[in-house]
Amino acid sequence: MTKDDIIIKMVLDAWHTHVKRTDELFTSLSEEQMMQEVAPGRNRGIYLLGHITAVHDKILPLLGLGEPMYPELYEAFVVSADKTVPDLPSIAHLKEQWKTINTKLSDCFADFKTEEWFERHNALKPEEFDKEPHRNKLNIVLNRTNHLADHFGQLKFLKRP
Repeated sequence: MTKDDIIIKMVLDAWHTHVKRTDELFTSLSEEQMMQEVAPGRNRGIYLLGHITAVHDKILPLLGLGEPMYPELYEAFVVSADKTVPDLPSIAHLKEQWKTINTKLSDCFADFKTEEWFERHNALKPEEFDKEPHRNKLNIVLNRTNHLADHFGQLKFLKRP
């Protein structure tokens, strides 16, 4: 195993761990808990579920893996603030989309070759990448893992005794 392979494994292990923990948390939360704010005046669980699902969905085009599976989520859960969109999908439907996008990403990640992880992602211009080669596909997964970890911490507040 090369050093690059070890680095990739570390990043992907962190990704899979955070996805699994978050999935287990979503499974454990009731619909009532998912409709609560994580703290007074903050986002609700349903919004955070839709938000991280939409963000993960946008990883597909960033890594050159195709178009988003659920483009309709982006406006409702990334562009718009919580409680501003009147008709959200059901929690059950969002949980299904959450599982589907993460399974798709996991399958795609497994097919990547070592050198592909260090290529430019699609939001970056070639001349930018020449100056900043660390802004690669692997960095997208690292960044999104950190994003997920932040929201997992917020979602834990829904597990009130």
